[in-house]
Amino acid sequence: MSDINHLVAQLAQEATAVKPAPHPYQLSLQWIGAGALYLALTLALSGLRPQLAEHLSQFWFAAELVALLAIFIFTSLSAALLAFPDLHQKRRLAFAPVVAFLLFLLILIGAWRADTPPASHPAHDIECTLSILLTMLLPAAMTLRSMRQYASTHYHLAGGIALLSAFSLGALWLRLHEANDSIAHVVAWHYLPMLGIGLLGLWLGKMWLKW
Repeated sequence: MSDINHLVAQLAQEATAVKPAPHPYQLSLQWIGAGALYLALTLALSGLRPQLAEHLSQFWFAAELVALLAIFIFTSLSAALLAFPDLHQKRRLAFAPVVAFLLFLLILIGAWRADTPPASHPAHDIECTLSILLTMLLPAAMTLRSMRQYASTHYHLAGGIALLSAFSLGALWLRLHEANDSIAHVVAWHYLPMLGIGLLGLWLGKMWLKW
């Protein structure tokens, strides 16, 4: 018995304190804050689109930006919840991005119908998609690296949501930077690629987050 007590005492002395995991709300706020700082830095380097204040006074453009911001915020929160095996008992909140995406779709439909006569297409096309992809790399890598520290049991969905969050941040940057009013171009080269990114995230989540 004395040997057992000695062993327990020795193990207790050798044990190291384990830092408790942050609450998903706190984790998502960290990601949102880092994303806001990253967006500010990228805009400082690239510059804002000409006459941005005038464009912000246009309802559909402003609504599109607000919807993109909502997608980024809700996907950040969802990714933080999905990083934990029990979703912190907030399953409905984890799927809140569905509402944000539906709102975004309605806004795009409204902007498309209001674009009469249609604005001229810019001379470039796939360059916009590539710019968003390059911009999203750093926030996507940081989010996935952070999520790997936890024990997600929804790694497919967690990976998809994480990449959509980073993509929405890149898309928000480009809309604030690029001088372009063609909603047809924006839908085709800014937003439709989100579908492919989401599918890529499902695969990447399994490769990176599965434990």
